[in-house]
Amino acid sequence: MEQINIQFTLFSAFYSPLISTMSGGFLKEEGLAPKWSVSAPGATAIDALKDGSAHVVQSALSQGFNALARGETLTTTHFAQINEMDGFFLTAREPDPDFSWKKLEGAEVVLFGGGQPLVMFKYACYKAGIDYDKIKVINVGGAAAMDKAFREGQGQYVQQQGPFPQQLEAEGIGHIVAQVGKQIGPCGFSSLAARKDWLESDMARAFMRAYRKTRAYMNETPAAEIAKAEKSYFPDIDEAALAACIATYQKLGCWTPHVEITESAYEATMDIFAYNGLLKERYPYGAICSLPP
Repeated sequence: MEQINIQFTLFSAFYSPLISTMSGGFLKEEGLAPKWSVSAPGATAIDALKDGSAHVVQSALSQGFNALARGETLTTTHFAQINEMDGFFLTAREPDPDFSWKKLEGAEVVLFGGGQPLVMFKYACYKAGIDYDKIKVINVGGAAAMDKAFREGQGQYVQQQGPFPQQLEAEGIGHIVAQVGKQIGPCGFSSLAARKDWLESDMARAFMRAYRKTRAYMNETPAAEIAKAEKSYFPDIDEAALAACIATYQKLGCWTPHVEITESAYEATMDIFAYNGLLKERYPYGAICSLPP
């Protein structure tokens, strides 16, 4: 077995198409033994590609926008999609079947302080026709700090990726009222990235065979079965909550069967960053993306 090093920028069930290459045994079938990690605070998964400590990483197209804006010459490329929709949820303290985004105006909301989660959330507010500046934003740090803050009573709402909102529901602490992705629509949210030279390797071709099988598995397999296989990756999450999360993502359609990053999804992501004033110029697809092996 040949070791393949995989790194995540964030680790959540939203990235199950990559997690399940491991938990579903698809990499092993191709003779690859996965070793995975999460990028350390202050570092990026792209850094792991550059220093050779990772072969494949979970990243986002916006990484390429930022690098090109700094005048960098890219040695890495985004070669396959993970999610073609935003995967964040809004969770309230009480059930609200009549929730509308208008209720966020004047409310205290625990939000990510920057990066793509905030960029997408602001665009969702625009699409919903509400004024983001009227939200009483609470910033406390990263995902773990946000979960802790909401559990301790901060905020009327919290922005999280699954399975953390589903776990809040399982414990009776929160109730999911909205999915950000439904407000935004399809876009190139998260992607797989690698060094350009690695994509020419036999390992890359073996990885893609496994990944294509995993994409089909994600859409054809009952959520409970996927959750059972992934459970060891989420020791603090109830298996039922994990299954509920996976079922929701299956229904959302973020794990489309095709593996390539489509030009339409790429353009939609540029539109979102342009709306936020964060796009120096519109970059051609080939400057940031490649087709998978």
